[in-house]
Amino acid sequence: MAMTGFRRSVVALTVLIATGVVAILVVVSHVLLSRVTDADAHDLARTRAEAVAANVTVKGGRVVLTENGSEAMDEVAWVYADGRLIDGNVPASVVRRVEELADSERSQTATVRDSLLYARQVPVDGHHVMVVVRVDLTPYETSEQRSLTLSLILGGLTIVLAGGVAHLVVHRALRVVHEMAALADDWGHHEPGRRFNLGVPRDEFGELGQTLDRLLERVDNALADERRLTDEIAHELRTPLTVLRGEAQLAQLSGDPVPPEAVLSEVDRLDAAITTILRAARARTDEGTRCDLRSAARQAIGGRAVEVAFPAKIEVAVARDVAVSLLSPLLENGLRHAKTRVWITARNQGAAVVVDVLDDGPGIDPADVERVFEAGVTGGDGYGLGLPVVRRIAASAGVEVRAIADGRGHVEVTLPAVDALT
Repeated sequence: MAMTGFRRSVVALTVLIATGVVAILVVVSHVLLSRVTDADAHDLARTRAEAVAANVTVKGGRVVLTENGSEAMDEVAWVYADGRLIDGNVPASVVRRVEELADSERSQTATVRDSLLYARQVPVDGHHVMVVVRVDLTPYETSEQRSLTLSLILGGLTIVLAGGVAHLVVHRALRVVHEMAALADDWGHHEPGRRFNLGVPRDEFGELGQTLDRLLERVDNALADERRLTDEIAHELRTPLTVLRGEAQLAQLSGDPVPPEAVLSEVDRLDAAITTILRAARARTDEGTRCDLRSAARQAIGGRAVEVAFPAKIEVAVARDVAVSLLSPLLENGLRHAKTRVWITARNQGAAVVVDVLDDGPGIDPADVERVFEAGVTGGDGYGLGLPVVRRIAASAGVEVRAIADGRGHVEVTLPAVDALT
């Protein structure tokens, strides 16, 4: 429906422009033709008047014509001497206007009905001589009418042709767009890796192909992100569920009840995993929030043995629960791999606050700096929320997190600052 509306708009605009152009051309051509025919009529009148004036002479004190004109000329050319008609037959329909021209003192023209009248003064000593001729304008007007009719017909055909061509061109162009959109949609569902790959755009269709390639890339990334989320959920939830199942099976075999503390502990861990993963998916809605990083760190630490080296007050531009969800799994991983000590520090770095979570464990192998963020890599026999979900939360909240291979356990989190360290 949208394409049909667009096609209709383009065709209507084309027809409107073509109509305007044709109207201008018809008017201009008609005006030019009218001027040409008018100039031809005046030229013919002057030629006739000059031919008749050349035959005027004086004999015996009287003005006469040396040659008698034909009868046809008598109907279109008349000679007046001293106010008296001496040659020609003036039709009754124009006799009054012809006599007025004959009595004038200068050469001039006048239009009467479908005729052009031209009066020319003939210099004759002692006499007032005027030659008046008539040119029939009917043939000129007929020619103009025919030309105007032909121009209107040709103009109408041009408008129709322009509309038809516009409709055809737009239809073909939109068909290409429709086919490209259909292919892109189909690829997005079944073959997200396919692309148009039209190269450097040379026209609008090349730009469209490039845009659709970017769209498909985003769809592919979204699908990959969804798969990663599924993998992370499976990985992060499997361990607490396995512990719960193992405790239940052990109790079943031994006949002893399952310790409530063990069940509650694992359920809490399971709840924390689910909550954190949900926060990772919703972290983008926390834009514009802020929190006290020291307070969030204390909440993340809980009752665990972690040293804190923070300023008295420091605020970051992330939600409190996001900060807790970032720091808690990092501290848990540190405690799992540390020998004797885990500590957390914060420092101001321009418009950001850098938090370092450190432990005195074996550290991260330089070859595994990026791999530790992959689902399924926990780096030990413990369990917890792991670095993959941490990175997901960080990416969603606009926070940077990276592992550092410096001979100890070290993860660096860069948060947007609200106020400078005090």
